Amino acid sequence: MILWHLLAIALTFILVQSGFDWFYFSSTRSPVLREWMFPSAPIGGLVPLALPPILILSGSITSRARISLTGWAIGQAALIGSLLSSTYKAFTGRVHPEHFIGTDISHDFRFGILRGGMFWGWPSSHTTIAFAMAVTVFTLFPKQRWLGWLAIAYALYIGLGVSMTIHWFSDFVAGAILGTVIGVVVGRSFLRSQQG
Repeated sequence: MILWHLLAIALTFILVQSGFDWFYFSSTRSPVLREWMFPSAPIGGLVPLALPPILILSGSITSRARISLTGWAIGQAALIGSLLSSTYKAFTGRVHPEHFIGTDISHDFRFGILRGGMFWGWPSSHTTIAFAMAVTVFTLFPKQRWLGWLAIAYALYIGLGVSMTIHWFSDFVAGAILGTVIGVVVGRSFLRSQQG
């Protein structure tokens, strides 16, 4: 899966160097967009914390193993997504965008260990985790595609929402790629355990 990581890095380089990150940032600074998209940040932070234990508990109470298994699967996907994105952030130290249009800082990275912290920067943890969870659901429920597409719509809202408020567009793109890879791996693993 290393090629997907390289793709995320290459696309980030292209989006930053071409000026698209700054163009997208400049084009999406709007009070209306901010009002509609800002909730993606708290929602994207709360759902990965709340949904897995809710599913695990409700599956246990109702004796429905598939619900519990789904909770464990998306919990694992969220944890891996968080660890992976935090590790990348610890080394890339990308400066987050301001809330207003000022100087173009879209090219600013602070490469090194913890020079930019672990909570801001590249890739978007919100997006990585949302896509990891969504693609896990999409993979686990091949016969209920509506559920998978609903999960993907959630991930797109989270990713695009944070790209219009607290992240650069390339942070979203990299997070979507990395999260998708995690979701495929976790989803297939749990699907095999379910069938075996």
